[in-house]
Amino acid sequence: MTTSIPETSFADAAPGQRLERAAAALAAHGFTVEILDDAAAARTRVRELIPEGASVFTGASETLRLSGIDEDINAGGRYEAVKPRALAMDRTTQSDEIRRLCASPDVVVGSVHAVTETGSLVVASGSGSQLPSYSGGAARAIWVVGAQKVVPDLDIALRRVEDHCLPLENARAQKAYGRPSAINHLLILNAECRPGRGTVLLLRETIGF
Repeated sequence: MTTSIPETSFADAAPGQRLERAAAALAAHGFTVEILDDAAAARTRVRELIPEGASVFTGASETLRLSGIDEDINAGGRYEAVKPRALAMDRTTQSDEIRRLCASPDVVVGSVHAVTETGSLVVASGSGSQLPSYSGGAARAIWVVGAQKVVPDLDIALRRVEDHCLPLENARAQKAYGRPSAINHLLILNAECRPGRGTVLLLRETIGF
């Protein structure tokens, strides 16, 4: 039976007990999990987790943009930032090289659209460009996740993607690119088989979609 949840709560921070349940379930599934107070703490922690000079790809993420993590990685000069390099390349003649750069960095940093209390991560994407690195192509993955993204189970996670995230992303895409967004690709991470590869930084505050 699908658990009922008011749609307005998709934007509300999950209480501490739900964060703890999600963290415990994720840890049981092989993810490294830390619960942090806010985006400022996550920004500091991401810097601590990534060695200087590493190649780092950032998935498109309002969480990373609003927290300053995106700017730290792509404009800070501390890392070999993949995204600025890929954006400077010719998409017609260098598409294969762009694809390889984005698929297998040392570290990928991004967010997800839902985290379940049963220990799964759910990511939707229009282009799918970040999904190869998320699912295993990157040597390490770090996801920064606001407290409003924690939901009871996978059914509600998919509802959150469809009913809450897509309209917000659609509005952003229309403004930024002049075209709508769509859930063309959907990734569900139920476990991490490589110890230490996947780190989830769960925040006690809301941020992003």
